[in-house]
Amino acid sequence: MKKLVSVVALAVAISVSASAQSGLGNLNLKNIGNVLTNMAGAIYSGPVTLDGTYAYNGVAVSATSSEGGILTNLAGSAVTSGIETKADEYLAKIGVKPGALTWTFNKADNTFTLNVGSLSIPGTYKVGDGERTVTLTFGKSLQFFNMTGTLESTSGGARMLFPADKAMAFIKKLASKLGQASSQVSSIAKLADGYDNYRIGFKLSK
Repeated sequence: MKKLVSVVALAVAISVSASAQSGLGNLNLKNIGNVLTNMAGAIYSGPVTLDGTYAYNGVAVSATSSEGGILTNLAGSAVTSGIETKADEYLAKIGVKPGALTWTFNKADNTFTLNVGSLSIPGTYKVGDGERTVTLTFGKSLQFFNMTGTLESTSGGARMLFPADKAMAFIKKLASKLGQASSQVSSIAKLADGYDNYRIGFKLSK
């Protein structure tokens, strides 16, 4: 806790200093938010050991902005939070929502099972880059579809994030298996128009 308080204090000090140097009379709250977001991400971005059952808690989104020539990580910001909320609404309509979806990973043989309602989809997984990336290969029921993304630890579990095009392809296949139209899903890819490195995934808790 002391470490987190120190980080917050340092972030505020940095932002205050930057504001003063630029001649601004008021504290730049946007800068504080960006600094806190990036520093908080560093605290909870260590390796993840995928093993056991994880509950799905909603859509995870990551994007960057190069506004003003400065590259900013928008993860955890008001921008990505808004996208996540809207994406959650879309996915809930096809049955993908908290309480209805779990992932079970078995580290012993690198297999996993995705459960959505009464639907169970098996597959295999492989972690790499010091347990910071994951490749999911689904079984025959999803035509052996595979996707590779990043793993990020959080205070309550983990986030899996995948390139938007791969994530959308997966969700469309999942919607088809659930007997749902994919028209809602197509809208998710448009939510981050104007931003770069758009990635979509899952918030997981143990």
